[in-house]
Amino acid sequence: MPDADRTDPPGLPLDALRGFLDREAHGLLDGPLTGRVVAGGKSNLTYEVGDGASIVIVRRPPLGHVLATAHDMVREHRVITALRDTAVPVPTTYAVCDDPDVIGAPFYVMERVAGTPFRFEAQLQPLGHERVRSISERMVDTLVALHAVDPAEVGLADFGRPEGFLERQVRRWKQQLDASRSRDLPGIDELHARLAETVPAQSDTTIVHGDFRLDNLLVTADDEVSAVLDWEMATLGDPLTDVALLEAYQRLPLLMDSVTVSDVSRAPGFISGPELRQRYAAASGRDLGHLAFHLGLAYFKLAVILEGIHYRYTRGQTVGSGFAGIGEATVPLVRAGLAAVKES
Repeated sequence: MPDADRTDPPGLPLDALRGFLDREAHGLLDGPLTGRVVAGGKSNLTYEVGDGASIVIVRRPPLGHVLATAHDMVREHRVITALRDTAVPVPTTYAVCDDPDVIGAPFYVMERVAGTPFRFEAQLQPLGHERVRSISERMVDTLVALHAVDPAEVGLADFGRPEGFLERQVRRWKQQLDASRSRDLPGIDELHARLAETVPAQSDTTIVHGDFRLDNLLVTADDEVSAVLDWEMATLGDPLTDVALLEAYQRLPLLMDSVTVSDVSRAPGFISGPELRQRYAAASGRDLGHLAFHLGLAYFKLAVILEGIHYRYTRGQTVGSGFAGIGEATVPLVRAGLAAVKES
């Protein structure tokens, strides 16, 4: 494994992991382990761990200030495992550990899938207009495929409580905000109040990814989606929340000059917001004519997530680079959320 650390990466004691794998996944890796943090993630920590011949992926919650109900490794492992025989591409899972005493937090181990998590315009632009278009269309098609899965058929009938999902989302993200408050955020309480007052009826119930965007997908050299990653917020709920969040990510580069999360939508050929809605609606049969509330909720959720990351960064609890500008995105997201709900 190139550039792997011979010492423990932050948050992953390799000797303890070695003992767990010997007990629960014997033969998966042999010999001394090396590991490194995989760059890119701003929430749960992802590691490449290998023995010199094979590599697997380990996922665990972030270091410090873990928000209640967030970063549930057992749920993330469960949904990935359940989807393995569906049209949704996911890694093979090998083992899960719910005992925080083993490495310091619950974690799971899964296959390392070949592919690129495109996060920046600079990565996509050299591919050209047609390939960028194809990749972004397949991104939408993958979301359609996820929302077409019958939860009961894959053993996920009890994976969430669909009734009252939208109301709980508004309440949950307010609770997460309160747990990460460290500064004044103009407009964020007004946005929450407007959302709480205008919760619509739920469209229907599907498996919801909760953070669906291009850099949470792996894309192969022939532009196929090889895996959907980062299922930490997956549940059963309203599929329009995934669509709205994907559109919010698509609009994010328009809200600020710096690249805080991802700017792939700036790449020539990347599917536009109206095209995204049209493609999803045509393939899914769902009506996307009224997304104002869902967009407002998407911006609120993104603002809270990034504020939580900013909170951990200011307290030295993040691992890796790219966190310094995270806090600059919160207020522009709040403004966008207010604009969206005022359109309803």
